[in-house]
Amino acid sequence: MRSSGSYIVCTRALDSAGNFRPEPGPTSFLHVPTSRRSFAAAQRIDRERWRRAVIASASGPEDPVTGATGDLLFFVHGYNNDAATVLWRTRTLQRTLAAQGWRGLVVAFDWPSDNSTLNYLEDRRDASQVAHALVDDALQLLIDAQYPAEPAVPPCRINVHLLGHSTGAYVIMEAFANAAKRGEFFRRHWRIGQVAFIAGDVASSSLGAGSDWARPMYERIFRLTNYSNGFDRVLAASSMKRLGTSPRAGRVGVPQDAPRKLVNVDCSAYFARKNPATSEFTGTFNHSWHIGDPVFALDLALTLEGAIDRNVIPTRAERDGGLVLVGGARRPRYQARWDAERPA
Repeated sequence: MRSSGSYIVCTRALDSAGNFRPEPGPTSFLHVPTSRRSFAAAQRIDRERWRRAVIASASGPEDPVTGATGDLLFFVHGYNNDAATVLWRTRTLQRTLAAQGWRGLVVAFDWPSDNSTLNYLEDRRDASQVAHALVDDALQLLIDAQYPAEPAVPPCRINVHLLGHSTGAYVIMEAFANAAKRGEFFRRHWRIGQVAFIAGDVASSSLGAGSDWARPMYERIFRLTNYSNGFDRVLAASSMKRLGTSPRAGRVGVPQDAPRKLVNVDCSAYFARKNPATSEFTGTFNHSWHIGDPVFALDLALTLEGAIDRNVIPTRAERDGGLVLVGGARRPRYQARWDAERPA
């Protein structure tokens, strides 16, 4: 049952006038009407009311194979995102994924990033500071519903996924690392479904099988899909700030020792043919073209559904031993009938 409006978990502080500002603060749970182009503190609702509304909006028919009753995608944005940009990207993801047949709900996890690139380093510190809120105030709400402590409480069977854009990938990895430090919570048998990074501003090497930072994430997810683009100039600047010693995963892809749970989709050739004048996007085009692109939306939709193996998703082709994003593909024509059964 899809509700009107957008749902947001906001970790920005409030000023004396009750307005959000780009500093970490107590978590707010928002339901933003469709008529609004930005979000504000006036749209806060009770935490439990928010949880129930999100579960109801993400719920749908039971999957006959997996038994799941819906999908929920937490979108974690990057640095240099004001409230209006976060809301636009959340709504655009919802609309483009739905247009490609995905039936889930997109929820934004909003952390305090300023609307100036000069605040990049400060934003990254803020991202680390609020990473624990992604677990405590976002994921745990759904994890508690999936795996209730009381045996008499029926579990929620909604799949929970994560999408990290730019520094949002850093926030996600930090969140899992923080969760691992909480023994009682991490010992519970919870799982996150699909995780995807677009223009991921984390070191490529940090995603390797031997990475201590990535290990807690890999232990709790089914798969990580990294979308890379060699033409991402913003990530080139990010690498330069680190003296060129840490090439970013969103630009160069994944390391050679990538674990089996990690797959890279190279978008470089596809991006090189895109015209910004005829594309839907906000922000810097080479760094944020994904949100609004129909081909990316179909690839992500099929990834989140998990019904098709990563190597045969129709928006991908194998080239030089890796997977690349390709245009012109469609969802398989008869996919909706593939689970049909017929008695002997």
